[in-house]
Amino acid sequence: MLSSGALRAHLLAARLAGPVATTREESLRSYRLFAARDPRVLLGLDPEWTWRQRDLIELMADKCGVSADPSNVSGHDVIDPERTLAALDAFAERLARAARHRHPVLLGTGHPHRLIAFYAAIADALSAAGCTVLTPAQGGSVDITTRFGLRTHTLDYVQGVALVREPGAPAAGRATGAHSHSPLPVRTVLAAAAACGGPLPELVIGDHGWVCGAGQLGFEAIGLADTDDPALFVGEAEGRVAVAVPLDDAVRSDYYRPLTRYVLNRACLSQ
Repeated sequence: MLSSGALRAHLLAARLAGPVATTREESLRSYRLFAARDPRVLLGLDPEWTWRQRDLIELMADKCGVSADPSNVSGHDVIDPERTLAALDAFAERLARAARHRHPVLLGTGHPHRLIAFYAAIADALSAAGCTVLTPAQGGSVDITTRFGLRTHTLDYVQGVALVREPGAPAAGRATGAHSHSPLPVRTVLAAAAACGGPLPELVIGDHGWVCGAGQLGFEAIGLADTDDPALFVGEAEGRVAVAVPLDDAVRSDYYRPLTRYVLNRACLSQ
């Protein structure tokens, strides 16, 4: 079983925590846009409170461990590995609860190139524990605004994990979906599940718009977020996201394997 000390060392060595690739400039830009309620960074969340950039810096310092100094405007952001470990423990506890009660679950990612294996292992473990892993609206269409304009994407599932594919993408079943922040896919999936009489998920697991979009609609949601994704941490602070785990969400996919082992062990879901 991977100890918290060993995982902490891995987080730092793989730059999942500690100094991460995300720059301070990128994070501050996201905080400015969030304060202006730019939908590109709200990720489907409709904040109840007023969030100024300074408020967001303070929140992210508390939740992630980034610098709380507004005059710090350059360099690499820093994530406190102890905060990551504590959030992973809370993440695992939610998985354990879902498994105990055999809750239906929905998993989705806007980072399929990096995180599909992490979520797929969770989907497999929850399924083995008796949870129904939901896959509504497979093959459905979602119109998402991109930097190239409005593009129709296709919903697909890979090993129980939802993602979207760009027009002309490779055949279904491959884990090479599009990088997306949009909450529209999860809204489409949840609407399709409701339209056919359910079941609806008792827990949504993922990142970006999958978490914030579901949380905004009142579903329990947990996920991973980088320092330039303040929406998940605002959602957590406001009570609409159950757990937001701070880490770099765009490192090599194999670097997440120890995290997978850790959360499944903590949730008593290792096979």
